[in-house]
Amino acid sequence: MEPKRIREGYLVKRGSMFNSWKAMWVVLLEDGIEFYKKKSDNSPKGMIPLKGSTLTSPCQDFGKRMFVFKITTTKQQDHFFQAAFLEERDGWVRDIKKATKCIEGGQKFARKSTRRSIRLPETIDLGALYLSMKDTEKGVKELNLEKDKKIFNHCFTGNCVIDWLVSNKSVRNRQEGLVIASSLLNEGYLQPAGDLSKNAVDGTAENPFLDNPDAFYYFPDSGFFCEENSSDDDVILKEEFRGVIIKQGCLLKQGEDPLGAIRLRGCVVTSVESNPDGKKSEEENLFEIITADEVHYFLQAATPKERIEWIKAIQVASRTGK
Repeated sequence: MEPKRIREGYLVKRGSMFNSWKAMWVVLLEDGIEFYKKKSDNSPKGMIPLKGSTLTSPCQDFGKRMFVFKITTTKQQDHFFQAAFLEERDGWVRDIKKATKCIEGGQKFARKSTRRSIRLPETIDLGALYLSMKDTEKGVKELNLEKDKKIFNHCFTGNCVIDWLVSNKSVRNRQEGLVIASSLLNEGYLQPAGDLSKNAVDGTAENPFLDNPDAFYYFPDSGFFCEENSSDDDVILKEEFRGVIIKQGCLLKQGEDPLGAIRLRGCVVTSVESNPDGKKSEEENLFEIITADEVHYFLQAATPKERIEWIKAIQVASRTGK
């Protein structure tokens, strides 16, 4: 039987021979990680076994590169991957840790609260329920919540979700609401924000979803962002998705020729720190675009907020653009 695919997507990987950073299509399996030059390739360029491996996140070996994590195999081979933003990296790290833990314990990787495991009634339409929850007038209210000197924007608490399910008569009681909320979380309709809710998803709590006023969650396309310091010492000013597919404005581009176009379909975009020591310089707010043809472009935005907006818009265009 073929190993189950747990997660896949584009990441930037550091080469083992020439130390160059290239965009790779990365697939997390139950027993290892495969990486491909392109998504359409049938044969991987390499495979990283997870058994006995260790994971380091955040990895700060490369001061100018943000959101890097490192996998060290039993043969002491280091593999470095870079995500585009904090939540993407945390998702990869969370699943890799769980897959490694399952290997060590001789278990199969399985997300909690799937329709089969909790016997979710077939009459429950999670997609329709999600749309109702997002209704601006009658749905779950998105708030700006503060915890541990961090401000979580466009999110809501776990007990608010259960309150809404009960008051909306989607469930009969809070225990049933916990089952439905866990299913929404498992299917990706809800995302964890903050250490408490993330730890529950990792399996350190009895249920993956918490009926708790201190557990924060958000809709994946709502515009969630976190201000101040992240839970693992990465400094994030703002991470926001505004749903912008086409964006225009002035950027500084590295290179002599100011004219031309960058093909975005299949590209990977990442933040670049110009000065890892935190000192101000004339090259702040940089980001890098690596095209499907492995051409690297370095661009500079005017502010950290604008850089995040460009990165988010380019990510959308990489999936839908030309």
